[in-house]
Amino acid sequence: MSIPAPVGALASNVEVTATTVRCGDFIQVGGRACRVGNLFQLPNGAKQLLFESGELLTIHARTRLIAVRITRRR
Repeated sequence: MSIPAPVGALASNVEVTATTVRCGDFIQVGGRACRVGNLFQLPNGAKQLLFESGELLTIHARTRLIAVRITRRR
């Protein structure tokens, strides 16, 4: 997955679950990198991810995905 990081930022691969996913994470779905724009809590620990492109992805509490997380350097 090739995500351009802004100058002064670090990109790192992290394993995310419904508990640890954050807005701004990039998740590869169907060969495309999609950025998480919003999160909605669902029953039983599941979450619905709304990507900035408009697509939705619902993940179960035990789902594990690899995401690229951009962090700013201090």
